[in-house]
Amino acid sequence: MYLEIISPEATLFTGEVEALTLPGTKGSFQLLENHAPIVSTLQAGVVKIKGSITLGESVKDLFESVGKDETFFSITSGTVEMRNNKIILLSD
Repeated sequence: MYLEIISPEATLFTGEVEALTLPGTKGSFQLLENHAPIVSTLQAGVVKIKGSITLGESVKDLFESVGKDETFFSITSGTVEMRNNKIILLSD
C-alpha cells in the first residue's frame, strides 16, 4: 500500500507500507492491503506504521522507530482516506 502523511506545514512521508493502525474517533482500526474504501476522522493518539520505511532527515524527530519494521507517529487529530491501496493521512 502507498501511504502519504501530510501536515499543514509539509508532506512528512510518502512510501510503501504493509499496514497502518489508526486512532479513529469511534475506536482504533487497521488498514491492510485491498481494504475497502474508507474515509474516517481521527483523534489524538499514535499512528502505527508497519513496514520498513525511510524517513527524511528533516522529519525523523517526529517519528519513533520501534524495531526494524514498526514506526510510531503521534497526532492530535486528523483525517484518513484509503482507496485503491493508496492512503492519505492528513494530520494536525
